[in-house]
Amino acid sequence: MKQFVLTPAAGKRLIAKAIASDPSVMEAARSRTLVIIAGTTNGYVAEEVLKALGQAEGFSPRQFFRGITLPSARPVTGTGRLADTSGFPGDVVITGGVWKKGRTILDVVDDLKAGDIILKGANALDLTNRRAGILIGHPKSGTIGAALPAVLGRKVRLILPVGLEKRVSCDLDRIAERMNRPDTAGARFWPVPGEVVTELEAIRMLTGAEAELVSAGGVGGAEGSVWLLVQGSERQLEKVSELMPSVQKEPGFSIQGS
Repeated sequence: MKQFVLTPAAGKRLIAKAIASDPSVMEAARSRTLVIIAGTTNGYVAEEVLKALGQAEGFSPRQFFRGITLPSARPVTGTGRLADTSGFPGDVVITGGVWKKGRTILDVVDDLKAGDIILKGANALDLTNRRAGILIGHPKSGTIGAALPAVLGRKVRLILPVGLEKRVSCDLDRIAERMNRPDTAGARFWPVPGEVVTELEAIRMLTGAEAELVSAGGVGGAEGSVWLLVQGSERQLEKVSELMPSVQKEPGFSIQGS
């Protein structure tokens, strides 16, 4: 067994590399439709997928989100809570191997069918039960509200890339019940069905080794870090040791223009 530490940004890059290595995801991108809904983790995913397709030029993950959480000291509209920003480029919609620049999930959702894939980030992770929840700020439930009819009605596959720093200890349905009450101010909350991909699944997908979360935290830029214990064969652990330096050097996420 070996131990590794990942910052949130390193975790995002690891998850992105794993998803871009998934043959079914790349098959959807090349032969069907792959929709990567904007979000910070999905920005890394989109970058890796577009690199694999040779179409990453002009894409930046630094503005690939609809809303983010920022420290209250930052001079950004909506500080300390979900904050909308300008310069949004649209989701990444790839059909038949071609990135359809400027399109969003709303432009294509009605045409999606079985075999297509939607990638959507999350805000809360129930690690024990492999479930994810999403904060809702839009009165019509935002992009997940648009995506689920295709997922549930037409069996479009939904993958939820989410970092371990978003883990919560409470039952997601209980959180939703409390946050969605009429007398609760602020965002709403939606536990959603889908395939959760964290750093743990990413390590398995890329190397075959099994990882578990054993500790967390840090300072000086390592806030939110996770400490992973990885177990596998000698060759699997060699693969992990070869992989980790490439993601551990990932700089912290920054917003375009900041």
